[in-house]
Parts: sequence; C-alpha cells; structure tokens
Amino acid sequence: MMNAEIFLSDIDEKRFGIKVAKVKDITSDYWSTVMRFCLTNKVALLIARCSTAEVTTIQAMEKEGFILTDTLVYYKKEIHNKAIPYNEGQVRIRPIRQGEENRIKEIAQGAFRGYYGHYHADERLNRLACNEVYIDWAFRSCLSKDMADMVLVAELGNSVVGFATLQIKSPDTGEGVLFGVAPEAQRHGVYRAMMIGGMIYLKEKGLKQMVVSTQIMNIAVQKVWTRLGFEPSHSYYTSHKWFVD
Repeated sequence: MMNAEIFLSDIDEKRFGIKVAKVKDITSDYWSTVMRFCLTNKVALLIARCSTAEVTTIQAMEKEGFILTDTLVYYKKEIHNKAIPYNEGQVRIRPIRQGEENRIKEIAQGAFRGYYGHYHADERLNRLACNEVYIDWAFRSCLSKDMADMVLVAELGNSVVGFATLQIKSPDTGEGVLFGVAPEAQRHGVYRAMMIGGMIYLKEKGLKQMVVSTQIMNIAVQKVWTRLGFEPSHSYYTSHKWFVD
C-alpha cells in the first residue's frame, strides 16, 4: 500500500518564484506517478523525502539527477504510562498568548541565524528566501491551527525566550515540530524545559507517544532527547530534483 502523497507547495512557490512540489515516503512503486505529476504540472523543483531503508529507490533517484540535501533522524518516547522528567531550574512553560507572535518571530530570527537546512543545501535557491523559511514557519504556526495545534513559550525571568510548536499527528502520536531558543537564553536549560512541557501537553491530550526529528548532524538536541528517555525510531533522506535548467 502506498503512503506517499505528492502535492504542490504554494508557500514555496510564493517564496522562490517557481512551481515546487513535495512528496514524502516516495518508493519505487510510486516513482512513475511522481514523475508524471511533476511533468503534468510543469513543476520546476521536486522536494522528496525517502526512507533511508529504501536503498533501491535512493539509487534510482540519484540516476535521475536528484541531489541529497539533508538526512533527518526521528526519535520517539512513550509518554502515556511513563513518568515525565521534572522541569528543573527557573524556566516556566505556558501556552502562547495573543499578541506574542511577533516575539516568536524575533526569537526565530536569532535562533535560526546560520541554520543550514535542505533549502540552504541547494545552491540554486535564493539565499535570502532560504533564510526566511524557518522564521515564517514559526510565525505562521502562531496564527494557524493548520500549522500547529499548540505553541508553547518559555519564560525566563520576565521575558519570553523560547517557543515550541506541537502537532497531533494521530490519535496516539504527537510531534514536537519546531523549537527555537533566543541566543541570549541558550545554555540555561530552556530547550530541555520545552521538551518536558511538550510531553506534558501531549500526555494531557491522551496521546501515547511523542516524536521529534532533526538533521543528523544536530548532535546537541539528540543528547537532550536521549537524556529525557527518547530513542531512535527511523530516518529520511531529503533530495531535490530540478526539472528546469
């Protein structure tokens, strides 16, 4: 049974000025459908995610001119019948309040400065537009339930210094999607506190597990996850395919 679903990304088209399609869980069985969709819709750039276990598919993608742009690793933790670690320190976690979305945008600007995602790994994409991806993602998550079911903020003293966006992916699973910590508040336990806050929120919603993901070279957050009891689950390659010169 095919799990892949290909779609046009309107936000990426507005951001980069080209027609962009995205597909996750691409497999060799779904290959011809994806290529036909891109040609029919005159797609300029295809962004494809493929399980790292799909070696045959990955090799076929390489032959078709796909370029590897990142590797994502996923971790998960059972939360419904497990004790959640205590939030030590002075960081307080709470839901976002109306009017704080601009502060979240400011935090994202600092937190993701120099961040090298799969957009940045493609030299054909505009650098300034790439820089705006995560900032815009954080801001829109505060305004739309399509982007996040909940945005938590971290307070240190009297200042909001971090944010975490959460999505309910299924009746059993919630995901910690996007996290950001203001540069001046880093190394104060803010990220750990937000992870704990995320687990508490999802557990209160009756979910059984929490998943998180990051680029494979982001070792710092993976250390936090393992110390909180998360375990490796699965992984994906992200690849780009250009259909125009």
